[in-house]
Amino acid sequence: MKIKVIAVVYSLVILLTGFILLNMQGRETALSIDLLELNTKRGEIEEELHAGNDIQSVEQKYGCEIVLVTDNDYQSTNNRFIKDGMSVFDYNEDGKIAGKIAFDVRSSEYSKIIKMSGTEMLITLGAAYFAGMLLLFAVWYFYIKPFRKLTDFAANVSKGNLDVPLNIYRHNYFGAFTESFDRMRDALKRSKEREDAANRSKKELVAELSHDIKTPVATIKATCEVMEIKYKDPDVLEKVKVIKSKASSVESLVDNMFRATLDDLEELKVTPREESSLIIDSMFNDLRFYGTVERKSDIPECLILIDKLRLEQVIDNIAGNSFKYAGTPLEVDFRSDKENIYVILSDRGPGVPEDELAMLTTKFYRGSDASESGKEGSGLGLYLASQFMEKMGGGLELKNREGGGFTAEIIIKKVS
Repeated sequence: MKIKVIAVVYSLVILLTGFILLNMQGRETALSIDLLELNTKRGEIEEELHAGNDIQSVEQKYGCEIVLVTDNDYQSTNNRFIKDGMSVFDYNEDGKIAGKIAFDVRSSEYSKIIKMSGTEMLITLGAAYFAGMLLLFAVWYFYIKPFRKLTDFAANVSKGNLDVPLNIYRHNYFGAFTESFDRMRDALKRSKEREDAANRSKKELVAELSHDIKTPVATIKATCEVMEIKYKDPDVLEKVKVIKSKASSVESLVDNMFRATLDDLEELKVTPREESSLIIDSMFNDLRFYGTVERKSDIPECLILIDKLRLEQVIDNIAGNSFKYAGTPLEVDFRSDKENIYVILSDRGPGVPEDELAMLTTKFYRGSDASESGKEGSGLGLYLASQFMEKMGGGLELKNREGGGFTAEIIIKKVS
């Protein structure tokens, strides 16, 4: 039963009890007046009348009416006493009835007595009601309210929200009890954090492996395309076709797996460290399998801050896109300033519509020309390249080339 219902029932019980007690107390008071005070007054009246005092003065003094047997209206007056419900006593002289003494028990005095008794009863009942309500409030505050907080706390825990602590009131009767629940929440939170970290580590591993596999698979496909042009033997071409087909299947499967894991991961891990800028030279050596690479300048020698694996993936992605969509030689140029070195990769392809340039580094976005070309692509290469370079403290700028073509400028931070 709720505490509000208990309070209402208690209030009704107090009201009913007060009503019953007031009625009983009124009747008991009337009986006590007849038996004690009125008899006492009658004796005193008789003594004053025997002493010869005036009847009217006695009536005024005691608030009564007196009629003597010798009065002419004795019988009618006595009948009126009885009819009006007055308390009537005999007045005796020498052992004989000499008249009647009547008291009006419905008089204002009697009403005053009843009123005073009722006031005392109301005060008593009011005090009992206040004490009862105070007790109910104490029960609600110290015993029921903490359990309501536990209900809200349990609802948050069931939803997986473990960051909201349970307030602990050590002076409360349930202080130690609620503290145990909060410790349980804290233990669940730490356990969930460990579980999330483990799951994230597994997903990162899968994402890294799947993305790393894409580069050698792309190399296999590029080599197959070179062999298709170079060799004319039907047997060799058939085998090359099988290898190329299987490589495409592997690429598709890896791409699906990479998408599934990347949806749950905001980013792949990048760990920049100090390296010589000459290490970039080796990254361009394998590009010969894609197509022709024309170097316009030498790379400035300095210390740079890079993650070697990620930078290699960035160059492979940009070069792969150039050979795939432009089909022209890839021009590589370098320049340097105080803070960065710039690796500039350019082609003479159709470029990209100006209004799409800003979208090229968006996840899963493919330019309209790339989508209409029918060539496979995930829309992740330039997105990841941009993310990787930002994590290394550098950047990636994409623009159309003057005179036609497309340029990707890789910004690599120098070690200061």
